[in-house]
Amino acid sequence: MAHTYLLFDFGTDEEKAQLARHKLEGWKQAFRLDKKLQYKLERSEPDPEAIAEPAPKPAEAHKDEKSKSKSRSKSKASPKRKAAAVEAEASEEAPNPNGKVNLLVRLYFSGHEKLTEQRWLDRIPSEEPFREASPRVVHQGEQQFDELVEQFDALG
Repeated sequence: MAHTYLLFDFGTDEEKAQLARHKLEGWKQAFRLDKKLQYKLERSEPDPEAIAEPAPKPAEAHKDEKSKSKSRSKSKASPKRKAAAVEAEASEEAPNPNGKVNLLVRLYFSGHEKLTEQRWLDRIPSEEPFREASPRVVHQGEQQFDELVEQFDALG
């Protein structure tokens, strides 16, 4: 089975990276690509000089979370609202909002699925959030392939 890696550099745009991650997750579920399409986000540390605003105080954040959780538990929220609230909290907790975000996608199709693999190689970079992220495809046997395998496994 051949591996192919797709690299996307979103720069400092965490929102686009999360949108791309969401789209990949939807494809994985819709097309049953559990082991065949895997992805990992790589975040690099932001420059200390680039951070001008101090982070909010942890004590204030805990008070806000407590008041939010109390108000949510009192009201009967629909499952969709709960899921949206969880997603909003997860996006707020995303580390390094000013750091660079890279998305590594691994396609892992068997030899008899060459047409399917080629379709995904054509489709993913042409879709909206991926198109602007300077897509790069690395096939097995190319010079950077071994480095990408190590990088992908290290992100674990």
